[in-house]
Amino acid sequence: MILQALVSQYEALAERGQISRPGWAQTKISHGLEIDDAGALLALLPLKSPDAAGKKPAPRLMELPAFKNTSSSISSKFLWNTAEYCLGLDTKGNPVRTAKCFEAAKALHLALLQDVDDPFARAICAFFEGWNPDEAAQNPFVAEALDDLAAGGNLVFIHKGHFPADNPALRAAWQRSYDGVREGAPMRCLITGEQAVPEKTHPSIKGVRDAQSVGAALVSFNAPAFESFGREQNLNAPVGKYAAFAYTTALNHLLSRRAHRLFVGDSTVVFWAENAEDQYADCFSSLLNASDTGAGDDTVTDKNLEAIMKNLAEGRMVDWDGLPLRPGNRFYVLGLAPNAARVSVRFFLQGSFGDFVRHTKDHYDRLHIVKPHYEKEGDMPLWKLMRETVNPKATDKKSSPQMSGDTLRAILTGARYPATLYQSVQLRIRAEGVISYRRAAILKAYLLRNTSSQAIKEVLTVELNTHTTYQPYILGRIFATLEGIQEAANPGINTTIRDKYLTSACATPAMVFPILLNLAQKHLRKIDIGLRIHLSQQLGELTALVTESFPAHHGLEDQGIFQLGYYHQRQNRFEGKKEK
Repeated sequence: MILQALVSQYEALAERGQISRPGWAQTKISHGLEIDDAGALLALLPLKSPDAAGKKPAPRLMELPAFKNTSSSISSKFLWNTAEYCLGLDTKGNPVRTAKCFEAAKALHLALLQDVDDPFARAICAFFEGWNPDEAAQNPFVAEALDDLAAGGNLVFIHKGHFPADNPALRAAWQRSYDGVREGAPMRCLITGEQAVPEKTHPSIKGVRDAQSVGAALVSFNAPAFESFGREQNLNAPVGKYAAFAYTTALNHLLSRRAHRLFVGDSTVVFWAENAEDQYADCFSSLLNASDTGAGDDTVTDKNLEAIMKNLAEGRMVDWDGLPLRPGNRFYVLGLAPNAARVSVRFFLQGSFGDFVRHTKDHYDRLHIVKPHYEKEGDMPLWKLMRETVNPKATDKKSSPQMSGDTLRAILTGARYPATLYQSVQLRIRAEGVISYRRAAILKAYLLRNTSSQAIKEVLTVELNTHTTYQPYILGRIFATLEGIQEAANPGINTTIRDKYLTSACATPAMVFPILLNLAQKHLRKIDIGLRIHLSQQLGELTALVTESFPAHHGLEDQGIFQLGYYHQRQNRFEGKKEK
């Protein structure tokens, strides 16, 4: 289903003229090799320009012949390549390999262009026949750009101000080579269903974070253990040339566009609409609030996004950048992770756009909780949730890749949250003794979605619930009140009972609460009579709700309820101070 969806996306993009034809690909080019009719090098032209943010120069994107994957480590591209292949310039301290690279490029270009009657083709042939790779570094144009060439980047041939894509003869020569006679027996293509000679290797996938920079394979059989019936490599899963080109080109196109991807843990997540309308991806990216990727639309306010989510979730069309978004439109989300020379599929989700939005809205609703007045952010994006599971002092602040992917999948499908999310937040609370509003929101959302107990759901409210008698919640409220009494008795105190007793009071109340209640009586004696009466009355009302003996042990679920009660009571106290 993944490959079929990507081929359909390619065909939709091709109809709109937004993607390359078979045999061609958008390629990043850093320099141009300008040559004359005799093949002499006239200039080495820099083709980089400032990126969209106006910062460091980025290579120019050009439509050029696609690279054919081969089993050989030395394989030349046509009309473009690195300085090793185009100039024979040794940039990696391996002159023997560099010489082989140049000879491979020379052989390919002479084989395809020697019989082409065109000035540009003849000039390229003359260049390869006359260029001396041993003297490449001494050429004044090359020497001037030596540092840039050593840093990498691709070069392309230029003749009389024209690029290869502008020349019909060069395009035809490449197309003849690309569409040439296929060797092998036709087989049924698993994607199109048509008879075709299958591709032994597929084009590489580029843009997956932490994967090999030269590209990785999505479909690959690279050992006899994976093969059957004597078939080698991708003949085990026969895919025709057109389908192999289409799905890889579509996926590379999506990965190259920031509005169509985001990073979650070690996964690169791409998403697209069935009809290739970019507005769906733009809206989806903004709804996920992916501000760590820069994909979100800063011109859309949180209030507008809430209205958009509500309308789409209820099945109504909305306007986004001049396009009506239909809730029933098919939408796809693909999670990819690096795996040596391959790309692993973490998950693949498909459904209506409205369903994805509805599940996302439900997730945000579950996260909604009272928060400090200084917190101005709207809905909490996934990357901020994941940050709450990581030690803030750690050098590597990446959350668990598996947990991040599982959490995103749960959000988009409405499934139960992974237990690792809840457990990781609990570990951070125990280690730091801090229940921030984000952590409290995660506890609330997890318990709301993952528990079936109505008694527990009763306390999972946005603000303080003063009507419930659920004991772990009441004990959390009492602990917050005891802390308030200590702070009133010792203004400016640095270390409170939260720092010493929060974890043990939460897990083993029977051992800790008698000590804390006795300590509170000593603290009350230090407080002015008016405030003392108020705090004593508040503590008495809460302890009166404890109808059973303090439990010896709280399970992990009740510990979360305790922490939520503590958070609600503490925020209620701060809100009361603010109002006064």
